[in-house]
Amino acid sequence: MAVKTSWAARFRLRQGIKASLWFVPTLGLVLGVLLAELALLTEGTNWPGGWHYSATTASGVLTAIVGAMVALLGFVVTIGVLVVQQATGTLSPRYMRLWYRDRLQKAVLATFTGTFAFAFSLLRRVEAGSIPDLGVTLAGAAVAVSLVLLLVYLNRFTHSLRPVAIAELVTRLGENVFAEGAAAIRGAAPRGDRPLPSDVPVMRVRTQGGGAIQAFHVSALVAEAARHDCVFVVPRLIGDSVVPGAVLFEVHGGGSRPDPERVLGLVALGAERTIEQDPAFALRVLVDIAIRALSPAVNDPTTAVQVINYIERFLYTVGTTRLPGRYVLADGQGKARLVLPGRTWDNYLQLAVCEIREYGSSSVQICRRLRGLFEGLLDTLPPEQRPSILREMSLLQESVERAFADPARRALAQQPDLQGIGGRPGG
Repeated sequence: MAVKTSWAARFRLRQGIKASLWFVPTLGLVLGVLLAELALLTEGTNWPGGWHYSATTASGVLTAIVGAMVALLGFVVTIGVLVVQQATGTLSPRYMRLWYRDRLQKAVLATFTGTFAFAFSLLRRVEAGSIPDLGVTLAGAAVAVSLVLLLVYLNRFTHSLRPVAIAELVTRLGENVFAEGAAAIRGAAPRGDRPLPSDVPVMRVRTQGGGAIQAFHVSALVAEAARHDCVFVVPRLIGDSVVPGAVLFEVHGGGSRPDPERVLGLVALGAERTIEQDPAFALRVLVDIAIRALSPAVNDPTTAVQVINYIERFLYTVGTTRLPGRYVLADGQGKARLVLPGRTWDNYLQLAVCEIREYGSSSVQICRRLRGLFEGLLDTLPPEQRPSILREMSLLQESVERAFADPARRALAQQPDLQGIGGRPGG
């Protein structure tokens, strides 16, 4: 039981480490102390003349480095506060979960803390007749590396916080998660036409705590179901919020009943959704950015149009994949063992355009861009996706008729334009 239960705990731990801003910098702090000890072992070595320092010079250099690293750490923290303000005010609070994971930011903080610890550790050994010449030189080199990383970080900060850059990042993450999930499902499809057990479950596994469903340990669930010769049916989507006592698994068939605690240890619950197994969460973030741009406080439909460009790209990726709405995964013998609910094309399309249409119905740009999105999807996606697209086009038409009483403005809003306004209609 401990091994199975620990998967959910390990998953939450990994999520916490990925989102933390202290873990990697703490490692840098420890590494700086260790490197300082190694540098001190080289004391007394005959280095080139330019590497020799007086006690006063070495002490002054190291003291200046310690102060500079503390100041730079404060500067980066200040930038982080600005990011939080901008993300929550003009983008989406959901994006913060992705920003916390920025590897460059953690590398910069780790370099600063490591250089600080390295220089501070050397200071205690600086005295007349005992000067860590190599350590002082390395401390100076670490400062140079820190400054280069800071410049790279500032470049990233000034460019990657644009809504279009964030939209590109989120879209790429969502597409990767979707592609990986689709490949895993195809690779575990059951062989033959073996029917699933009766719809009447012999057992229901209920959660002991509440939260958002973040991930399932799919391979372990399949193995557990095979061990008991049963089928696990999951009634809830990844990303759903569940209350204590909610049913997470329905057990069908089987010669023996699985241990509920063992099964519950294979699903991770958390305070909020993650993108690891939930590509729709990426689409949720994109829509949030678009509708925030359409709010009266921001009033920036051009940004919303730019985000719609990436929403259309994501919808194309989803629309060209068969989405049955329910996924059956099999064991090594090809026998069905796990049934997971999935989102259909209708679900993804509705999530992508419903709120943008409602909040942007009075904007000519948004209406024209959505019309261009629908016509583009009709032209590129398989015929089975057409009914949903046509239905959404009909809803857009109704919104335009309600919002634009003047015939001339209504006709303008009904034209497709991939740039919203200023592009070639229908192009």
